[in-house]
Amino acid sequence: MAPEIDLQVRLGTLELPNPVLVCSGTFGCGREYAEWTELEKLGGLVTKSVTPGPVTGNPPPRLWETPCGLINSIGWENDGLERFLEDELPFLGCLGIPIIVSVAGFTPQDYLLVSTRLSREREVAALELNLSCPNVERGGLSFCQSPAEAARLVKEVKERVDKPVLAKLSYRVSDLPVLCRLMERAGADALSLVNSLPAMAIDPETALPRLGNWVGGLSGPAIHPLAVLAVWEAFTATSLPIVGMGGVWDWKDAVEFMMAGATAIGIGTLNFRDPAGWLKVLEGMEEYLRRQGYSRVEELVGLTHRRLGLMGHN
Repeated sequence: MAPEIDLQVRLGTLELPNPVLVCSGTFGCGREYAEWTELEKLGGLVTKSVTPGPVTGNPPPRLWETPCGLINSIGWENDGLERFLEDELPFLGCLGIPIIVSVAGFTPQDYLLVSTRLSREREVAALELNLSCPNVERGGLSFCQSPAEAARLVKEVKERVDKPVLAKLSYRVSDLPVLCRLMERAGADALSLVNSLPAMAIDPETALPRLGNWVGGLSGPAIHPLAVLAVWEAFTATSLPIVGMGGVWDWKDAVEFMMAGATAIGIGTLNFRDPAGWLKVLEGMEEYLRRQGYSRVEELVGLTHRRLGLMGHN
Protein backbone atom coordinates (compact mmCIF):
# COMPACT_ATOMS: atom_id res chain seq x y z
CA MET A 1 0.00 0.00 0.00
CA ALA A 2 1.40 3.40 -1.03
CA PRO A 3 2.22 5.68 1.91
CA GLU A 4 0.01 8.67 2.54
CA ILE A 5 1.44 12.03 1.51
CA ASP A 6 0.69 15.00 3.77
CA LEU A 7 -0.54 17.67 1.34
CA GLN A 8 -1.59 20.24 3.94
CA VAL A 9 -0.04 23.70 3.83
CA ARG A 10 -0.52 26.95 5.74
CA LEU A 11 -0.73 30.52 4.54
CA GLY A 12 -0.26 32.22 7.88
CA THR A 13 -3.29 31.16 9.92
CA LEU A 14 -5.12 29.88 6.83
CA GLU A 15 -4.94 26.09 6.59
CA LEU A 16 -5.34 24.46 3.17
CA PRO A 17 -5.94 20.73 2.67
CA ASN A 18 -3.57 20.82 -0.30
CA PRO A 19 -1.54 23.54 -2.08
CA VAL A 20 -3.61 23.83 -5.29
CA LEU A 21 -5.88 26.87 -5.65
CA VAL A 22 -7.66 28.31 -8.67
CA CYS A 23 -6.90 31.92 -9.58
CA SER A 24 -9.37 34.74 -9.36
CA GLY A 25 -11.15 35.51 -12.61
CA THR A 26 -10.57 32.08 -14.13
CA PHE A 27 -13.09 30.01 -12.19
CA GLY A 28 -16.06 32.33 -11.67
CA CYS A 29 -17.43 31.52 -8.25
CA GLY A 30 -17.15 27.77 -8.76
CA ARG A 31 -20.72 27.12 -9.83
CA GLU A 32 -19.70 27.32 -13.50
CA TYR A 33 -17.29 24.38 -13.05
CA ALA A 34 -19.32 22.24 -10.65
CA GLU A 35 -20.54 19.74 -13.27
CA TRP A 36 -17.10 19.38 -14.85
CA THR A 37 -14.79 18.78 -11.91
CA GLU A 38 -14.64 17.79 -8.23
CA LEU A 39 -14.59 21.13 -6.47
CA GLU A 40 -14.37 19.56 -3.02
CA LYS A 41 -10.83 18.34 -3.81
CA LEU A 42 -9.46 21.85 -4.30
CA GLY A 43 -7.05 23.24 -1.75
CA GLY A 44 -9.11 26.41 -1.92
CA LEU A 45 -11.16 28.48 -4.33
CA VAL A 46 -10.37 32.11 -5.09
CA THR A 47 -13.48 33.84 -6.42
CA LYS A 48 -13.67 36.38 -9.20
CA SER A 49 -13.12 39.90 -7.91
CA VAL A 50 -15.95 41.53 -5.99
CA THR A 51 -16.53 45.30 -6.04
CA PRO A 52 -19.02 47.36 -3.98
CA GLY A 53 -21.50 47.75 -6.84
CA PRO A 54 -22.04 46.04 -10.20
CA VAL A 55 -19.36 46.51 -12.85
CA THR A 56 -20.16 45.86 -16.51
CA GLY A 57 -16.55 45.29 -17.47
CA ASN A 58 -14.66 46.28 -20.58
CA PRO A 59 -16.06 46.40 -24.12
CA PRO A 60 -15.63 43.31 -26.32
CA PRO A 61 -13.64 41.65 -27.70
CA ARG A 62 -12.22 40.68 -24.32
CA LEU A 63 -9.99 37.70 -25.08
CA TRP A 64 -7.17 37.09 -27.52
CA GLU A 65 -5.23 33.84 -27.60
CA THR A 66 -1.49 34.05 -28.18
CA PRO A 67 0.87 31.19 -29.11
CA CYS A 68 1.85 30.72 -25.46
CA GLY A 69 -0.96 32.25 -23.47
CA LEU A 70 -4.05 34.40 -23.31
CA ILE A 71 -4.62 38.16 -23.21
CA ASN A 72 -7.78 39.05 -21.32
CA SER A 73 -9.52 42.36 -20.81
CA ILE A 74 -12.52 41.45 -18.68
CA GLY A 75 -12.33 44.49 -16.41
CA TRP A 76 -13.70 43.19 -13.09
CA GLU A 77 -17.15 42.36 -14.45
CA ASN A 78 -19.28 41.28 -11.50
CA ASP A 79 -22.72 41.82 -9.96
CA GLY A 80 -21.47 43.66 -6.89
CA LEU A 81 -21.11 42.85 -3.21
CA GLU A 82 -24.76 42.39 -2.24
CA ARG A 83 -25.52 40.00 -5.11
CA PHE A 84 -22.37 38.05 -4.29
CA LEU A 85 -23.49 37.67 -0.67
CA GLU A 86 -27.00 36.62 -1.70
CA ASP A 87 -26.35 34.47 -4.77
CA GLU A 88 -22.82 33.08 -4.61
CA LEU A 89 -21.65 32.80 -1.02
CA PRO A 90 -24.30 30.25 0.09
CA PHE A 91 -23.20 27.91 -2.72
CA LEU A 92 -19.53 28.43 -1.94
CA GLY A 93 -20.09 27.79 1.74
CA CYS A 94 -21.44 24.31 1.00
CA LEU A 95 -18.29 23.13 -0.79
CA GLY A 96 -16.37 22.39 2.39
CA ILE A 97 -13.14 23.99 1.16
CA PRO A 98 -11.45 27.30 2.05
CA ILE A 99 -13.06 30.19 0.17
CA ILE A 100 -10.82 33.15 -0.58
CA VAL A 101 -12.70 36.14 -1.92
CA SER A 102 -10.92 38.48 -4.31
CA VAL A 103 -11.56 42.11 -3.38
CA ALA A 104 -11.29 44.90 -5.94
CA GLY A 105 -12.24 48.53 -6.32
CA PHE A 106 -11.52 51.85 -7.94
CA THR A 107 -10.70 53.67 -4.69
CA PRO A 108 -9.23 52.65 -1.33
CA GLN A 109 -12.69 53.14 0.17
CA ASP A 110 -14.06 50.46 -2.15
CA TYR A 111 -11.57 47.92 -0.82
CA LEU A 112 -12.31 48.85 2.77
CA LEU A 113 -16.06 48.59 2.29
CA VAL A 114 -15.97 45.18 0.61
CA SER A 115 -13.32 43.74 2.93
CA THR A 116 -15.11 44.86 6.09
CA ARG A 117 -18.43 43.41 4.97
CA LEU A 118 -16.97 40.10 3.81
CA SER A 119 -14.99 39.65 7.01
CA ARG A 120 -18.27 39.14 8.89
CA GLU A 121 -19.17 36.05 6.85
CA ARG A 122 -18.19 32.68 8.31
CA GLU A 123 -18.00 31.14 4.81
CA VAL A 124 -15.14 33.47 3.90
CA ALA A 125 -11.79 31.99 4.93
CA ALA A 126 -9.58 34.82 3.66
CA LEU A 127 -9.47 37.91 1.45
CA GLU A 128 -7.21 38.50 -1.54
CA LEU A 129 -6.70 42.18 -2.32
CA ASN A 130 -6.37 42.59 -6.09
CA LEU A 131 -3.83 45.39 -6.16
CA SER A 132 -2.51 44.71 -9.64
CA CYS A 133 -5.15 44.20 -12.34
CA PRO A 134 -3.67 45.48 -15.62
CA ASN A 135 -6.91 46.07 -17.53
CA VAL A 136 -8.91 48.62 -15.53
CA GLU A 137 -8.54 52.37 -15.92
CA ARG A 138 -8.62 53.22 -12.22
CA GLY A 139 -7.53 51.21 -9.20
CA GLY A 140 -5.95 47.93 -10.24
CA LEU A 141 -2.32 48.20 -11.25
CA SER A 142 -2.10 51.81 -10.04
CA PHE A 143 -2.11 50.60 -6.41
CA CYS A 144 0.76 48.23 -7.10
CA GLN A 145 2.70 50.97 -8.89
CA SER A 146 2.58 53.10 -5.75
CA PRO A 147 4.13 50.93 -3.01
CA ALA A 148 3.33 53.41 -0.24
CA GLU A 149 -0.32 53.61 -1.28
CA ALA A 150 -0.59 49.82 -1.55
CA ALA A 151 0.95 49.37 1.90
CA ARG A 152 -1.37 51.96 3.41
CA LEU A 153 -4.37 50.17 1.92
CA VAL A 154 -3.27 46.76 3.23
CA LYS A 155 -2.67 48.23 6.69
CA GLU A 156 -6.11 49.85 6.77
CA VAL A 157 -7.80 46.63 5.69
CA LYS A 158 -5.93 44.62 8.32
CA GLU A 159 -7.02 47.05 11.01
CA ARG A 160 -10.66 46.41 10.12
CA VAL A 161 -10.86 42.67 9.46
CA ASP A 162 -10.04 39.50 11.37
CA LYS A 163 -9.50 37.31 8.30
CA PRO A 164 -6.16 36.48 6.66
CA VAL A 165 -5.32 38.98 3.91
CA LEU A 166 -3.38 38.08 0.77
CA ALA A 167 -1.87 40.85 -1.36
CA LYS A 168 -1.99 40.06 -5.10
CA LEU A 169 0.90 41.79 -6.82
CA SER A 170 2.26 42.37 -10.31
CA TYR A 171 5.82 41.85 -11.48
CA ARG A 172 5.58 45.12 -13.39
CA VAL A 173 6.92 47.25 -10.56
CA SER A 174 10.20 49.08 -10.08
CA ASP A 175 11.40 46.92 -7.18
CA LEU A 176 9.41 43.82 -6.26
CA PRO A 177 11.43 42.89 -3.13
CA VAL A 178 10.84 46.37 -1.70
CA LEU A 179 7.11 46.11 -2.42
CA CYS A 180 6.94 42.67 -0.79
CA ARG A 181 8.68 43.94 2.35
CA LEU A 182 6.22 46.82 2.54
CA MET A 183 3.34 44.34 2.31
CA GLU A 184 4.83 42.37 5.18
CA ARG A 185 5.25 45.47 7.35
CA ALA A 186 1.68 46.52 6.55
CA GLY A 187 0.41 43.25 7.99
CA ALA A 188 -0.34 41.12 4.92
CA ASP A 189 -0.59 37.43 5.79
CA ALA A 190 0.56 36.15 2.38
CA LEU A 191 1.47 37.23 -1.13
CA SER A 192 -0.08 36.15 -4.44
CA LEU A 193 2.48 36.33 -7.27
CA VAL A 194 2.03 37.20 -10.06
CA ASN A 195 -1.01 38.79 -11.62
CA SER A 196 -1.25 38.84 -15.42
CA LEU A 197 1.13 41.24 -17.16
CA PRO A 198 0.02 44.19 -19.34
CA ALA A 199 -0.03 43.19 -23.00
CA MET A 200 -1.45 44.18 -26.36
CA ALA A 201 -2.22 42.61 -29.74
CA ILE A 202 -2.88 44.40 -33.06
CA ASP A 203 -4.64 43.06 -36.16
CA PRO A 204 -2.36 43.65 -39.19
CA GLU A 205 -5.36 43.66 -41.55
CA THR A 206 -7.17 46.52 -39.83
CA ALA A 207 -4.29 48.13 -37.91
CA LEU A 208 -6.60 48.16 -34.86
CA PRO A 209 -6.18 46.59 -31.41
CA ARG A 210 -7.64 43.11 -31.12
CA LEU A 211 -9.18 43.94 -27.71
CA GLY A 212 -11.99 46.40 -27.17
CA ASN A 213 -10.07 47.95 -24.27
CA TRP A 214 -6.86 47.92 -26.38
CA VAL A 215 -4.76 46.61 -23.49
CA GLY A 216 -5.25 43.44 -21.45
CA GLY A 217 -3.42 41.07 -19.14
CA LEU A 218 -1.20 38.29 -20.48
CA SER A 219 -1.34 34.97 -18.65
CA GLY A 220 -0.40 31.39 -19.40
CA PRO A 221 2.93 29.64 -20.09
CA ALA A 222 4.45 32.79 -21.63
CA ILE A 223 4.76 34.44 -18.21
CA HIS A 224 5.73 31.37 -16.17
CA PRO A 225 9.51 31.98 -16.02
CA LEU A 226 8.91 35.58 -14.92
CA ALA A 227 6.49 34.40 -12.25
CA VAL A 228 9.00 31.85 -10.95
CA LEU A 229 11.59 34.62 -10.64
CA ALA A 230 9.07 36.82 -8.80
CA VAL A 231 8.41 34.04 -6.28
CA TRP A 232 12.15 33.49 -5.89
CA GLU A 233 12.73 37.19 -5.14
CA ALA A 234 9.78 37.44 -2.76
CA PHE A 235 10.88 34.33 -0.83
CA THR A 236 14.30 35.91 -0.33
CA ALA A 237 12.91 39.31 0.62
CA THR A 238 10.22 38.38 3.16
CA SER A 239 9.03 35.70 5.55
CA LEU A 240 5.51 35.74 4.12
CA PRO A 241 4.07 32.59 2.57
CA ILE A 242 3.56 32.90 -1.18
CA VAL A 243 0.93 31.67 -3.62
CA GLY A 244 2.80 31.17 -6.90
CA MET A 245 0.75 31.72 -10.03
CA GLY A 246 1.41 32.28 -13.69
CA GLY A 247 1.45 29.66 -16.43
CA VAL A 248 1.04 26.46 -14.41
CA TRP A 249 0.34 23.94 -17.16
CA ASP A 250 1.28 20.69 -15.42
CA TRP A 251 2.62 19.31 -12.14
CA LYS A 252 6.21 20.16 -13.06
CA ASP A 253 5.33 23.88 -13.22
CA ALA A 254 3.71 23.62 -9.79
CA VAL A 255 6.70 21.85 -8.25
CA GLU A 256 8.99 24.47 -9.79
CA PHE A 257 7.04 27.24 -8.06
CA MET A 258 7.29 25.51 -4.70
CA MET A 259 11.02 24.92 -5.05
CA ALA A 260 11.39 28.64 -5.80
CA GLY A 261 9.59 29.45 -2.55
CA ALA A 262 5.82 29.16 -3.02
CA THR A 263 3.76 27.49 -0.33
CA ALA A 264 0.69 27.13 -2.54
CA ILE A 265 -0.06 27.25 -6.26
CA GLY A 266 -2.68 29.20 -8.21
CA ILE A 267 -3.96 27.77 -11.49
CA GLY A 268 -5.58 30.17 -13.93
CA THR A 269 -5.49 30.00 -17.73
CA LEU A 270 -5.33 26.18 -17.66
CA ASN A 271 -8.90 26.18 -16.31
CA PHE A 272 -10.16 27.49 -19.66
CA ARG A 273 -8.41 24.73 -21.56
CA ASP A 274 -9.24 21.89 -19.16
CA PRO A 275 -11.72 22.36 -16.31
CA ALA A 276 -10.16 19.38 -14.53
CA GLY A 277 -6.59 20.49 -15.25
CA TRP A 278 -6.00 21.64 -11.67
CA LEU A 279 -6.86 18.14 -10.39
CA LYS A 280 -4.37 16.56 -12.79
CA VAL A 281 -1.73 18.97 -11.49
CA LEU A 282 -2.52 17.95 -7.90
CA GLU A 283 -2.43 14.25 -8.72
CA GLY A 284 0.84 14.69 -10.60
CA MET A 285 2.38 16.49 -7.62
CA GLU A 286 1.31 13.73 -5.26
CA GLU A 287 2.78 11.04 -7.51
CA TYR A 288 6.03 13.02 -7.78
CA LEU A 289 6.28 13.33 -4.00
CA ARG A 290 5.73 9.60 -3.59
CA ARG A 291 8.25 8.74 -6.29
CA GLN A 292 10.90 11.01 -4.74
CA GLY A 293 10.31 9.70 -1.23
CA TYR A 294 8.83 12.85 0.30
CA SER A 295 6.22 12.49 3.04
CA ARG A 296 5.08 16.15 3.15
CA VAL A 297 4.50 18.59 0.30
CA GLU A 298 5.89 21.40 2.45
CA GLU A 299 9.33 19.82 2.08
CA LEU A 300 9.39 21.31 -1.43
CA VAL A 301 8.97 24.92 -0.29
CA GLY A 302 12.20 26.80 -0.97
CA LEU A 303 14.09 23.57 -1.75
CA THR A 304 16.24 25.16 -4.46
CA HIS A 305 17.33 27.90 -2.05
CA ARG A 306 18.48 25.23 0.39
CA ARG A 307 20.24 23.21 -2.30
CA LEU A 308 22.20 26.32 -3.24
CA GLY A 309 23.00 27.10 0.38
CA LEU A 310 20.82 30.23 0.35
CA MET A 311 18.88 30.68 3.55
CA GLY A 312 16.66 33.65 2.60
CA HIS A 313 14.12 34.99 5.05
CA ASN A 314 11.70 32.10 4.81
